[in-house]
Amino acid sequence: MPLADVSPGVSLAYETFGDPGDPPVLLVMGFGAQMIAWHEDFCRALAERGRYVIRYDNRDSGLSTKFDGHPVDIGRFVAAVSSGDLAAALAMVPYGLTDMAEDGLGLLTALGIERAHVVGASMGGMIAQTMAIARPERVLTLTSMMSSTGESEYGQATPEAQAVLLSPKPRDREGYIAASERDLAWASKRYGDPAALRELAADSYDRAYYPAGVGRQLGAMILGGSRAEALRKLQVPTLVIHGLDDTLIDVSGGRRTADLVPGAELLLVPDMGHDRPRELWPEIIGAVAAHTG
Repeated sequence: MPLADVSPGVSLAYETFGDPGDPPVLLVMGFGAQMIAWHEDFCRALAERGRYVIRYDNRDSGLSTKFDGHPVDIGRFVAAVSSGDLAAALAMVPYGLTDMAEDGLGLLTALGIERAHVVGASMGGMIAQTMAIARPERVLTLTSMMSSTGESEYGQATPEAQAVLLSPKPRDREGYIAASERDLAWASKRYGDPAALRELAADSYDRAYYPAGVGRQLGAMILGGSRAEALRKLQVPTLVIHGLDDTLIDVSGGRRTADLVPGAELLLVPDMGHDRPRELWPEIIGAVAAHTG
């Protein structure tokens, strides 16, 4: 797996699909997930639509740089945020969404790509939005998938989904794999697939089990703040995709994103939760291919 140095002290693992001469599409993954959550078959199907697809591990996940010198206790962090002690919360977190956005742009630079279509899912959508806001000249189009604007009143999780998100997973391999079925709390009600969740969990555990990074990514996401004002001024062509079954980031997050960005297109997908079921790939890939055409 190749590594690219994207900034001093930060290297990202990445993988590409398709012809480098085709329009580049950068896939940005979400909270706590490795790039393999963008399924290889999904990436190849998008590449077959004439796109040069790039997936990568965010910092603190997969095979990319780990910030081991900055441990974050999720319980203490959540308590600080809940009590309104943002100074204490900020002091716990070594980086923010802006740094993660710069990582993605740095990867494009390392690959010799000046401008790309950027597609982000969940926290990856927040990172992708931040890329487009900070460096619009480098983002050909933005696709924000199952994400939100950083405003607390939009895109809220149900109590059940939030409990699953914040509950620690077992450290042993079999326990970790079994616990992946908890993610059905936010999956597609029609297409939620326990076997697929277990397969991804097994592959992720074997590739790079690293629970320590989760607290730092959570801190970056929660402390990212509202992007509403910046999104109102965004002049990057934007597609917003959101599942109507999403209980981790309520569909109001997608609707609000599309309402704010001038000229944004909103695609609400029935039977899609906070996931990308294989049964819905034709619709999702078709929408992304059309938007990036």
